[in-house]
Amino acid sequence: MPGKNRYAMLTVDTEALPRRAAEDHVQRLIWGRHGNASAGIREMCRIGDEVGARHVFFVDVCGAYAYGDQVAEVVRWLDQAGQDVQLHVHPEYLPEAFWVEHGFDYRPRFMNQFGLPKAEFTLRHFGKFISDITNKPLVAFRAGSFRWNAATLRALRSTGIALSFNNSMKAFLDGVCPYGEPTNAPFAWSNGIIEVPVSERRPLPFHDGLGWERFSCPYSNTFFVPPWRMVWPFALGIDSSFLVLLMHSWSLLHWDENGHAHYRDDRRIESYRRLVRKLSKDCDIITTGDFLDLHARGKIRTTHSVDMALTELRIPDSRGKVIS
Repeated sequence: MPGKNRYAMLTVDTEALPRRAAEDHVQRLIWGRHGNASAGIREMCRIGDEVGARHVFFVDVCGAYAYGDQVAEVVRWLDQAGQDVQLHVHPEYLPEAFWVEHGFDYRPRFMNQFGLPKAEFTLRHFGKFISDITNKPLVAFRAGSFRWNAATLRALRSTGIALSFNNSMKAFLDGVCPYGEPTNAPFAWSNGIIEVPVSERRPLPFHDGLGWERFSCPYSNTFFVPPWRMVWPFALGIDSSFLVLLMHSWSLLHWDENGHAHYRDDRRIESYRRLVRKLSKDCDIITTGDFLDLHARGKIRTTHSVDMALTELRIPDSRGKVIS
């Protein structure tokens, strides 16, 4: 791969949550199919292919548990298309019967409430769903809505998943995880798990009170902004040699008055195309496998280690919100 000494990862939370569509959830929210038009994962892959870049698709089975065969087809298609398929979970959407069948209590429902046995089972069970299709070991995990806890990190270690994509100051301040490290650089937890944070920035002074902002798509409700305006806030006065973009499988769609995704036009597709082209000129766009190889060769380094004890100081309530 060419050596720009700057790296970017295009990560896509690939999910079909019940509340985001009235019906045909996988078709509408993952493939983005609405009538004769589509704006979903296939279009994202085509845009990446234009610049020789692959996406990291974090695929959730839990939110579309009733559509398991359709999610399996998504994983199969992505893998055959040469994409990087990793694990994402929203276990709060699993039916009670699922947990009873596998010997667990239905509650707690949120991953940031799980103890080690339930966390390990979740990673193994749904990780196997993906790896049985791809015939590749899982190496990376992102929790649904960034809901994770110390048990999540321990479960990653015990199940052999090397990379966590969960650190987010925004999620920490939103109260859905126990800790946030204010950095965009990869770092190591004290148990050896490597953390790859989603790129975020503190608001500018005149944005006081808005909290941390993520490098994500769409950038705004209109998304009619040039790509440099999306990138520069995350390269202003900070180290921008490593960027992690957050997408969702439905990011190229719009929302109707019921909060359901729908197709409007191709303008978000074209805006995303311009952004990916911009990133590909400035950075090497890498996958999780590339990351691990570059890390092993010292091209990407973890900047520091964080004691896992910091992740055990706060616990979530019954709604998955952290109690101070």
